[in-house]
Amino acid sequence: MTNNAILAAIVVAMLVTWVPRIFPYVLVRFATLPDKVVTFLGYLPLTIIFALVLSSIFAEEVGRLPQIKWIETLAIFPTFWVVLRTKNIMFAVVVGVACVAILRLLF
Repeated sequence: MTNNAILAAIVVAMLVTWVPRIFPYVLVRFATLPDKVVTFLGYLPLTIIFALVLSSIFAEEVGRLPQIKWIETLAIFPTFWVVLRTKNIMFAVVVGVACVAILRLLF
């Protein structure tokens, strides 16, 4: 009984995460999107990365103002430089992680 319930939970979780990720691709394959929607979707990667960067450079605690994490803030500059020069996000992530590691080692 327990094994069947666990298997059913895993299958349901797989479907719940799979359907919203795959369904838009299937939908777009059979229909064209308006130009405004395509333009809007073009801004999503930039906004997602910006939100992730902002959430990683501020330390927040309840009842206090957000504090700046200086090491992560300093690592942003070479990371964005790499993004602007190479347009390779994966390489920029590696550079950012390496910069944070080196700065933590030094400070």
